[in-house]
Amino acid sequence: MPSPSRNTPEIITLGCRLNIAESEAIREMAQGQDDLIVVNSCAVTAEAVRQARQAIRRARRERPEARIMVTGCAAQTEPATFAAMPEVDAVLGNREKMEAGSYRPFVSGGGARVRDGLPPALDTNGAGTALHVSDIMAVRDTAPHMASAFAEHARAFLEVQNGCDHRCTFCIIPYGRGNSRSVPAGAVIDKAKQLVDAGYREIVLTGVDVTSYGPDLPGSPSLGLLIERILKGVPDLRRLRLSSLDSVEIDERLFDILAHEPRMMPHLHLSLQSGDDMILKRMKRRHTRADSIHIVQRLKSARPEISIGADIIAGFPTEDEAMFENSLRLVSECRIVHGHIFPYSPRTGTPAARMPQVDRLRVKARAARLRETCAEERGRWLQSLVGTTQAVLVERNGVNGHAENFAPIRFATPHPSSSIVRAIITGLEKDALIAQEALDD
Repeated sequence: MPSPSRNTPEIITLGCRLNIAESEAIREMAQGQDDLIVVNSCAVTAEAVRQARQAIRRARRERPEARIMVTGCAAQTEPATFAAMPEVDAVLGNREKMEAGSYRPFVSGGGARVRDGLPPALDTNGAGTALHVSDIMAVRDTAPHMASAFAEHARAFLEVQNGCDHRCTFCIIPYGRGNSRSVPAGAVIDKAKQLVDAGYREIVLTGVDVTSYGPDLPGSPSLGLLIERILKGVPDLRRLRLSSLDSVEIDERLFDILAHEPRMMPHLHLSLQSGDDMILKRMKRRHTRADSIHIVQRLKSARPEISIGADIIAGFPTEDEAMFENSLRLVSECRIVHGHIFPYSPRTGTPAARMPQVDRLRVKARAARLRETCAEERGRWLQSLVGTTQAVLVERNGVNGHAENFAPIRFATPHPSSSIVRAIITGLEKDALIAQEALDD
């Protein structure tokens, strides 16, 4: 991460791609405040909340004179926790973090912090910490607060949806993000055009539950229809990618795009969570193990080069060894090469936290086995790409990049940032494919 430059706030981002997109919008709104640190937190696990507290303390040690704001899902769900931290100057909810007025300068002094121009707030810890966190469940709109530049990525993240109407028993995120809201297609297309005009070759559509896009908008457009409109309305967009999808919500329109549209990248990340039907039922998921395998088989049959990623939770309450083995086998059955493994941690207020818990050491051991299995599957996949030719989007450093299937690529010699290079894969070192530019015959 580059160090903050003059008149630029330092943004510390934890968690999902939606947070990455929102952090860049925050960076724009808070321009001119080089003494400001914003910690954009995640609440998906108890470990994520711990990491947020750790990042705040580290930021205070490294920059004792800076002003520290905390926002994001952890701030939304546990505002008092962060307001009580002596290192924190202000806590903003997920709605407030997307309001430019929240970043008007405020100053510290005399042991008490004084705000200048921020919305009315409640001092919760007696030290003057400004707290501005509204009821996220009352939010009904999603304004297109979508950044026009990304400091650390060659691809842009574009928010099309926020919130979630589902209530998985392990998940606290709906209480951090609110109910599902969609960005109208016209605003999305306008922003996509701006990003392409700014030089971005690839856009990633992001959201909390992106496949639930549309029912709250006039005419109830689907995600597939939105993608069709983007591809038609932004003809110069070279590459389009999706963030995590709920497999049960992939309808035929979306499937056809994923299977056959060349500008839609052959890379899909699925929110699978478990490979055992009983655990899926206790999670209150809407798909079965067979559903997961079926959608992957269909996609692979239609587009063999597509790569599959997945979220899987290890050690969910009541998970026994046989149930865990079902998740372990799912990695190979779905050929998961981009595995995101989460050791289960109870989140206060969720139904799963009241279920019989698996021993913590066993949870960690199962997570390690899942990661190892995913790494083996990934290693075989990467090795199979040696000798192939790939179209690689070059990252900001000019040396690293990603193929269309999201395989990590490293060049021996630099190439222009954000360019798409046709490359021959010559080898594999650790977790990166080695490439050289393919010369035309």
